[in-house]
Formats: sequence, structure tokens, C-alpha cells
Amino acid sequence: MSTSAIKPRASWRVVDIVIASAIAVASGVVFWAWNASYGFVSLGFVAFPPAAAFVSGMWLFPAALGALIIRKPGAALYCEMLAAIISALLGSQWGLTVLLSGLVQGLGAEVVFAAVRYRKFTLPVALIAGLMSGFFGGFTEAYVLAYYEAYTPFMKFFHVLAMSISGMIIAGLLPWLATRGLARTGALGALASRRAHLEGAWRGQSR
Repeated sequence: MSTSAIKPRASWRVVDIVIASAIAVASGVVFWAWNASYGFVSLGFVAFPPAAAFVSGMWLFPAALGALIIRKPGAALYCEMLAAIISALLGSQWGLTVLLSGLVQGLGAEVVFAAVRYRKFTLPVALIAGLMSGFFGGFTEAYVLAYYEAYTPFMKFFHVLAMSISGMIIAGLLPWLATRGLARTGALGALASRRAHLEGAWRGQSR
């Protein structure tokens, strides 16, 4: 029987809140460190600045990671948004705009898990969640908030594409692998994802 196709309880328990918060806070610290080093990292993309979006997945991963581990409605949005808040409190060169980014990027992943009614946590779902988080974020930056006024239409398109790809890999594939790794250690014993390492990659069936 598919363990990831079983409908999860929608209500959050105290343990879900505590662990989701821990994921978000740790992710916020990662955001802060990544923010501090981004100026140096971006120097590698001076020849074509939109390509820097290929590393933007570092700001997206809490959404899918939280959803894959907690497996409750709202987990993706909660983890991404709280991580953004922590990043802002620690000090971000982008100020409070990171809160809007967290909201949009979290929603991008959340809608994917909602589309499968929070019943599937397979590799394809994780990849699409990461991709949509990147797409939502990249589209908002390029076209809604118009951060890149100097970009040509092609450069803006490339920014969105690169951020989507980055999200799929860094914020989709890696969180899926991390969830399986944590489940294998027994660290997720109190959560619905405790058997994630026994689920098949494509259909979520137990081995």
C-alpha cells in the first residue's frame, strides 16, 4: 500500500509546530549566512548577471523541506515565511522585502502539495514544488516588483528560468533526499514522514 498516498491528518500537533519551527529557524540562519556571502558569490556571474539565479535555490529550500517532513497543510508556507522573518531579524541587505519573497516562494511550493491534497510526497512532487517556488519567486522579482530594470526581456526570462531550475534541484531534489536520510536515522519517528526512506521515488510505494 502506498504510504505517501494515505491522507494525513490536517490538524497540527505540538510536535509538528516545534519541528517545523526548528526547520525554519535553522533555515533562516542559513539564509543570513548566504545573504552575507552572496555578494562574493555573484562575482562569478558578472559576465551574465541573470545566471546568478542558478544559486537562488538556497533561499527556497525550507518550503519543500518543511512540507516533506511535516506533511500538513501550510507547512511549506510556514517554514519559508518564518525562515524569511528570521533572516530579516538577523539582518538582510534586502530589508523587509525578504518577507514578501518568503510569502511568494512559500506559496509556490504550497500550491503543489495542495494540488495533490497533501497525499503524495514523491520525488516528482518535490521537484515540481521546488520548481514552482523558484518560478513564483523569479516571476515576482522580474515582472511584478521589477527589481531588474536594466535587464532586457531575454535576461528577465532567463532569470525566471534559472531560478525555476535552481528551485527544482536545490529546493526540490535536495530536500527530498534529506527527508529520506533523516527518516533512515529514526530522527522523524514522531512525524508522518518517519517512513519516507521506505517510500518509492515515483509512486510513493513502500519497498
